[in-house]
Amino acid sequence: MDELLSTTHPRMFSLQKIVEISYYNMGRIRLQWSRIWEVIGDHFNKVGCNPNEDVAIFAVDSLRQLSMKFLEKGELANFRFQKDFLRPFEHIMKRNRSPTIRDMVVRCIAQMVNSQAANIRSGWKNIFSVFHLAASDQDESIVELAFQTTGHIVTVVFEKHFPATIDSFQDAVKCLSEFACNAAFPDTSMEAIRLIRHCAKYVSDRPQAFKEYTSDDMNVAPEDRVWVRGWFPILFELSCIINRCKLDVRTRGLTVMFEIMKTYGHTYEKHWWQDLFRIVFRIFDNMKLPEQQTEKAEWMTTTCNHALYAICDVFTQYLEVLSDVLLDDIFAQLYWCVQQDNEQLARSGTNCLENVVILNGEKFTLEIWDKTCNCTLDIFKTTIPHANCPPPPSPVSEKPLDTVSQKSVDIHDSIQPRSVDNRPQAPLVSASAVNEEVSKIKSTAKFPEQKLFAALLIKCVVQLELIQTIDNIVFFPATSKKEDAENLAAAQRDAVDFDVRVDTQDQGMYRFLTSQQLFKLLDCLLESHRFAKAFNSNNEQRTALWKAGFKGKSKPNLLKQETSSLACGLRILFRMYMDESRVSAWEEVQQRLLNVCSEALSYFLTLTSESHREAWTNLLLLFLTKVLKISDNRVSMRLRIQPHISSPIRIGMRGPRAAVQELSEMNQAAPRLHCCLCKATSGLALCSLISSSLGDSVGEGSESLGIP
Repeated sequence: MDELLSTTHPRMFSLQKIVEISYYNMGRIRLQWSRIWEVIGDHFNKVGCNPNEDVAIFAVDSLRQLSMKFLEKGELANFRFQKDFLRPFEHIMKRNRSPTIRDMVVRCIAQMVNSQAANIRSGWKNIFSVFHLAASDQDESIVELAFQTTGHIVTVVFEKHFPATIDSFQDAVKCLSEFACNAAFPDTSMEAIRLIRHCAKYVSDRPQAFKEYTSDDMNVAPEDRVWVRGWFPILFELSCIINRCKLDVRTRGLTVMFEIMKTYGHTYEKHWWQDLFRIVFRIFDNMKLPEQQTEKAEWMTTTCNHALYAICDVFTQYLEVLSDVLLDDIFAQLYWCVQQDNEQLARSGTNCLENVVILNGEKFTLEIWDKTCNCTLDIFKTTIPHANCPPPPSPVSEKPLDTVSQKSVDIHDSIQPRSVDNRPQAPLVSASAVNEEVSKIKSTAKFPEQKLFAALLIKCVVQLELIQTIDNIVFFPATSKKEDAENLAAAQRDAVDFDVRVDTQDQGMYRFLTSQQLFKLLDCLLESHRFAKAFNSNNEQRTALWKAGFKGKSKPNLLKQETSSLACGLRILFRMYMDESRVSAWEEVQQRLLNVCSEALSYFLTLTSESHREAWTNLLLLFLTKVLKISDNRVSMRLRIQPHISSPIRIGMRGPRAAVQELSEMNQAAPRLHCCLCKATSGLALCSLISSSLGDSVGEGSESLGIP
């Protein structure tokens, strides 16, 4: 080493003699050579890292020549000498930062692979280690050559000599992962992910090779070796790519990871899935999310959102295996999503809940349905912003409850609509959506009071989404919307032929839910309705929010939540009340129905705002239609509902003068029900139909309604 210390004229005589002596002694047995190489290899480590490039180049070239000679001899089974004499390349690549030397090391290794691949055994680990170090380099020529050689190994050498390379299969996948994580070369990153996908095919096509493989450091059952040595490294490295890379690359990594699950998941054992989803759920781990708020918003809007839908797809595809393994974790993850300060992710949580239940509900057991209803209940309770709004006002009040004007703005108006058939949109997140979420984060950072408003808005959004989710689950997507349209069309067309049929009503999950489970969902809906009603009735609260800058230039309201939650609840109750298979629950259903109808109509008669009354049009039309469809043998129900609707109908039947007189007598309250209906329907004809239907069913004619 002293001869090499000179910076101007280093002497390499001794180094050259070491190379010659090594060459002449190659015939010795491997056991002897291992001891000799402990000394010589350490010398090459030091010389290869010499600051003088001429010395380092000579050392690397000498090492290459010796290595080629050793490789030509091959390697016997159970020997690991190739690892020893190739280790100096790894050491030099790790310690020497000279681009020239690093490039030379990569070229030497590439030459060995191209000429001696058939003879390499234990040396593959060192080769992939060198390429792993090259993968994170910023020099394009080094990265490109290393990646080309790695690609050649994966596509060609693995195909021909897979049993010989199986010991280093994990190293190959890890090496490809490092190439994918080099942000300086995005094209290489995408190609590296494609090669990882290609590696999955080897595992699928050659499971027996993994089962038969044994090593000193591996004490794994034969049936699990294909998982430990094959599938797990692939999926783990893809998860590392997702957690380390920028948006485009991690999105591709996420897509490939779930493609592998969907394509080869039928070969996985149940306990493999448990290990796998421990990796997958790291995507949502708060401790691993970016610390910067803008990056965190982008991560949630894109990667978390994409992963959530993909998890639900995998669960649906392998329901029989995963229902015991994954369901609790999925529900917990959905619950986590709706609690985040990210509107897109919160909405995706409810949409995924809907997807999972609609696609798999027919196969759910009673226990799974209980878990589903409990999850829904938990989400409802979590997303009702009680802390931000006052309790419902007292029923006895001198001030009118209704304060919603035409100028007020529904909090839900800014929500992106669902698709035409009411199904949740696919998890494709545009750049504009990401930018919108990021801008929200920036605004809340500048104005702390906006953070409270953003959280409040997200909870309101989730509430409305969850109401729609329950409706879609129970009655099937778009069924309720079609029913409302048919109700309105029939009333406008000819009230006498008022008969609405919706063909898709049996496609929902209603028939799979027990009465108690439906009651649990109903309680959620009614609690949401009462909260929205209390919020809309509290003018002071809404004014305070408006003046503080919440939701634009007008006072906010929750009209959609108020009406849609009640409409869904009424559909459930009327469906149960006319269901012959639920006779045992009829008494409770009837009592609940009477209470809900009484409360709803009493509230409607207090409304003073025209826009608020108009918002109830479809709801009232639904209610009256359902009453008309109650069969004659259940007429007692009509009679008990009759007092709540007879006064408005009576006024509509007696004409304008009588209406004026009645209005003064009833403090201008009851006629509002009739006036609202007249705007949307043929008014008097519908009232006539209701009157005759209610009266004829008990043989009392119009007198049963108190109409003179």
